[in-house]
Parts: sequence; C-alpha cells; structure tokens
Amino acid sequence: MVTVELLNGAIRPYAWGSRTAIAALQGRSMPSSTPEAELWFGAHPADPSRLPDGRDLNEAIAKAPEALLGAETVAEFGARLPYLLKVLAAEQPLSLQAHPDADQAIEGFTREDEAGVPLGTPERNYVDAFHKPELLCAVSEFEALCGFRDPQLSAEVIETLGVPGLESIVALLRQDDAAQGLREAVTTLLTLPADHREELVRQATLSAERLADTDSPHAFDFALVADLGKRYPSDAGTIVALLLHHITLQPGQAIYMPAGNLHAYLRGVGVELMAASDNVLRGGLTGKHVDVPELLRVLRFEVLGDPISPAREAGGGIVDWPVPSREFRLSRLRLEADSGQRTLPVNGPSIILCWSGQIRLDDGVSPITLQPGQAAFAPADTPTIYASGFGDSYCAGLGTGH
Repeated sequence: MVTVELLNGAIRPYAWGSRTAIAALQGRSMPSSTPEAELWFGAHPADPSRLPDGRDLNEAIAKAPEALLGAETVAEFGARLPYLLKVLAAEQPLSLQAHPDADQAIEGFTREDEAGVPLGTPERNYVDAFHKPELLCAVSEFEALCGFRDPQLSAEVIETLGVPGLESIVALLRQDDAAQGLREAVTTLLTLPADHREELVRQATLSAERLADTDSPHAFDFALVADLGKRYPSDAGTIVALLLHHITLQPGQAIYMPAGNLHAYLRGVGVELMAASDNVLRGGLTGKHVDVPELLRVLRFEVLGDPISPAREAGGGIVDWPVPSREFRLSRLRLEADSGQRTLPVNGPSIILCWSGQIRLDDGVSPITLQPGQAAFAPADTPTIYASGFGDSYCAGLGTGH
C-alpha cells in the first residue's frame, strides 16, 4: 500500500453505549440491535481496522513498517501506529477510571505477565505495555468528570449534602496540604466497609435528590449524585465524583486527560484520540473489574487546572487542539461547498474521519471519497493530500509534544 486507502473501523459494543449515535453517523438503521459505544480506527491489536483487501492494519504495518509509518516513527515508537482514533458514544456513565503513565504501564504489564494473569480475563489490568493520555473533542454536548478540582470547593459541596458520616471527608479535604487531603479522602471513600459505604451512598443519594431541585449553586453536582446513586446504590464512586471537575463541553470543546488523572465520561458523543493503549484502572461506577489498590497506586493526587483544552484556529477552515503528547494530534477540517481544494493538516501516518457531508481526498495517485462514518489511512510517505467537498472531517496524526 503506497496510497491513501479506506479503513474499516471496529465497533465496540459496551453496555454504556448508544443504540443510535454511531448508527446514525454511518447511515444505518436505528436503533442498533446492541449498544454501540466506540468505533475504533487504528491498529491496536485488540480490534484493528481492516483495509479493503481484508488485511488488518497492524498486519500491513508489521510487513512494511517504514513504508507505512516512516523511519522516524519506527525509530521513536517501534513498528506500531502510536495512536488510536475513536468515536465515543456514551448513553450512560463510563467507569470512574485512570490510566497509567509509561513507566507504570511497562511495570504493570510485566508484573501481570510474570504472575500468569491471562490476557483477555477480567482480572487483567494491563493489556499492553503503553501509557494512554487522551484527548476528547465533543461533537454533541458532552458531560464529564475530569481531574481533581479545588478540594475546598469539594468540601463545601459535600458539607452541603449534610450526610452524617461525611464530616471526616470534609475535614480531610480542608487540610492545608491539598494533595495529602485528596489522597486520604479518596482512599478512605474507596476502602470503606461495605455496610458503611452502602449507608453513606444511600443517604447521599437521598439528600442529593432533594437538593438537586433547589437554587443551590451546586445543584448540577447534586443532580449527578442523585443519578449515580440510583445506578450504583452501593458504590462510593458516587461520592468520589464530587471531588472532580464536573463539566459540560459544547461541540468543538475538548478535554485532555494526562496519565493518572481520575475521570469518568457521563454522556454525549465525541471524537477521541489517544496513545494506542487499552489500559484502564477502574475505581467504581461499573460492573467491570475494579482494582482499587492499583488505581490508588497510579493516581496523581493533584488539582487539575482548567480541564478544557483550548482550540487553535490554524486558518483555512482548520482547527486543532495542541496537547503535550508526541503520539498524536487532532485537527478538524471544515469545508464549505465553495471552499475549493485545501491541503489536509496531517503529520506522519494519518487517519482521516469524515463526520458530516462528504470529503474527497486526492493524493495524486488514487483519489477516494469518504461519507460520514468512513475513514482513510494515509501512509507517512504519502505526498501532499488535497481535500475538497463539504462538511467536517477529523484528522489524526503525530504530535509534536507541545
């Protein structure tokens, strides 16, 4: 393959997914027979995309790594596509989770291999040896919990709940050492005895239901606790959620989650670009495997500033979201019917996803046209790619680290 080619994505049918969003994007009948949570475009071995000749993208890369990825990419990341592009469609909350940094991923993967924990089993935390920083760009309104906020604010919100037994958590959050307060509060909540935990969550849910309908400045947070408490009536993650930034992204806004930041995506549709890993450490709000000690080991107990990653206008209908990751960078190209040809904003091996309208990609060899929900892979040695058509497309390529 020496030219741009269509890329068939893989749908991940997680229970929290939507039965309409991805089907609507791809023009299929709705609702889908099962929830469709993510649409993957990339070469992750768990679910690689397929090329028109039937080969997996990772198989093609293994046979010709430098031709497809470029010598510089292979030298830095090995013979693997270093990022994974997803469409994420959340109808229900995802788990409370964090991802390891690069050293933690290598250590954890090696440790579980040596312990004989089989890949593909629920007890396996580290399914690969790579870190997973990630950027999510909202396409619809997108509600999320992302990173620790000022613990003084969290203390105020929890105190307003008025739940007996949470006074100690408030006191921990109000100590002078913010990092220590967060560490002790999260550890205490996630390791509570079952009977005590269930009673605290029950009372917090009842109080939040009452306060969510008031003019309290924290009503948005209380509505979330009320909802999570109904979904997960014995899960301390319902209360831990109050320690995190609780935001609603508007279309075009994005959040960047570095390693070790606790987060949970709650609802909405977005385009997500990340380092090519599927390592997830869960602490609650899920029926999947939870490993609290391992989560606590990788968490960064530090306040995250403004979690929204600012967009940058690059001209010519192009917007990007610079992040401090060398594995990836995401851009959006918006074409009007009279835009004419535009140079595609790609760097190195690239994936182009058509979101709306229609985009024609011309590399001077074999032009192709993408419809919504279709994607193409452009090898690193592809000459300049010209785009024409109309609508929005997302372009994934290598990052610059700043």
